[in-house]
Amino acid sequence: MPFLAALIAAVLLLASPIVRAQQPPLANFKHGELTITGDGGSHRFQVELATDNAQREQGLMFRQSMAADAGMLFIYDRAQPVAMWMRNTYIPLDMLFIAADGHIVNIRQRAVPHSEENIVSDGPVKAVLELNGGIVSRLGIKPGDLVKGPGLGD
Repeated sequence: MPFLAALIAAVLLLASPIVRAQQPPLANFKHGELTITGDGGSHRFQVELATDNAQREQGLMFRQSMAADAGMLFIYDRAQPVAMWMRNTYIPLDMLFIAADGHIVNIRQRAVPHSEENIVSDGPVKAVLELNGGIVSRLGIKPGDLVKGPGLGD
């Protein structure tokens, strides 16, 4: 048994630099505030803005946690069909797909961490908002609700 424990410890020590080396340098994001309004009331979030391809590709990868009133808003240059995934994402997320007029088109609740399943919009969208998993249900946010914030008519 001591040999097995030592072997496992050695493998973990050797593997840890490899895992760290695979994580790319993390992008810096600008910040903004947005509001979601619907039958469930009005809710404010402090969001990081992913506005270019590198930021959108990184998203919330490698994050271990996120504040309850925080999120990430992925903003696209034009409305288009969008597909997301959860590769290297450690926390469950609710994804809100938002039309150019600010209305929520569709929502995927509690996306599974590390999943490479494509999570797609139900049509062209201008933005995707990622929030902590479960918050959509807790706050009563639903398709049709209005999102106002950066890139969405402020």
